[in-house]
Amino acid sequence: MNLEANIYKKLLKQATKAYKKGEIPVAALVMKDNKILSISYNKKEKTQDITSHAEILAIKKAAKKLKRWNLSDCILYVTLKPCSMCNEIINQSRISKVYYLLDKPEFKKEYYKTKFEVSDFSDYSVTYQQLLSNFFQNKR
Repeated sequence: MNLEANIYKKLLKQATKAYKKGEIPVAALVMKDNKILSISYNKKEKTQDITSHAEILAIKKAAKKLKRWNLSDCILYVTLKPCSMCNEIINQSRISKVYYLLDKPEFKKEYYKTKFEVSDFSDYSVTYQQLLSNFFQNKR
């Protein structure tokens, strides 16, 4: 299994954990030099904190581990295209690149120097899309 496939496998595991805990199943992972610095999933319900998105939690953990806020030498992997709040945090942290499995129905924009690209892992995208769909169907 190649590195990206392993990353998405880990993200789906985290998203599934979030799903089981009643959280929107989004997971994020920060890497530096092909090593995982941090991984997290949404915890907004658990913490009752509106900023407890997976991306923000993973970025905070990575910054703490590196003892610096500038993560320009890091890459973020996330299951769902980041929201505008997370985009701003990603930009402020200077993360160089973001990969995500599933796009959201909104206009794509380029933000500063961060490049947002859809990953080419369709098997994982389909699995994640089903997980996300199941979550929202069960909430109705």
